[in-house]
Amino acid sequence: MSTMTAMSDALNTLARFFADGGVVMWPLLGMSIVSVTLSLERTWFWSRTHSSHTARLLRSVFRRTREGDLSGAADLAESDRSVYGSFAARLLADARANAEASAIEAHGIELIERSRPSIERFSVTLSTIVTAAPMLGILGTVTGIIESFQLLGQERGVTDPTLVAGGIAEALYTTVFGLVVALTTLFPYVMFRSQADRAFGRMESLIGVIAQVRSAGTKPQTPPKADA
Repeated sequence: MSTMTAMSDALNTLARFFADGGVVMWPLLGMSIVSVTLSLERTWFWSRTHSSHTARLLRSVFRRTREGDLSGAADLAESDRSVYGSFAARLLADARANAEASAIEAHGIELIERSRPSIERFSVTLSTIVTAAPMLGILGTVTGIIESFQLLGQERGVTDPTLVAGGIAEALYTTVFGLVVALTTLFPYVMFRSQADRAFGRMESLIGVIAQVRSAGTKPQTPPKADA
């Protein structure tokens, strides 16, 4: 019973918080829901993309490519379902077809651009929330202060101080909520950007390794023993 009472009190407090904050609180609530949903999706995406299994497989692809075992590297790349797998498999197919190093580099840049939408997915949305949430909070602050001044400016005066307090509460609540939404979105956004930069860096490194192998004229070799 005490748990139910505590939950009821919490819900009532939350309802009063939104009622006092005014209409601006609702778009801020929508932004917070969108932010949490997209952050969870991106967290799941990057946890799979940069898992320990993918890291080991990518190291094996790099090693076999440097050794000239392009067929073995391609087989490993094709077994990986992350963004690295299809990217490496296509570049290695160029190398096995004896494409020139310059052609491999050009194709690699094209493939990076093709991969960019999936790697940077929702970045614009999260960045917009980081910027817009505090501005909406400030909008609520301004409207709340205007409401308070309108009450104070009435000729008959203000007999109930709670009327003025309501406008001030709206100003404070929206500011706080806007900042909370922005901050809780900013940290995941920065983390996702760093993960994207890491992915692009790995792709560029792979382009360089494969182009260097082709430039040196390395021919495909018999695949070495399977990785431990």
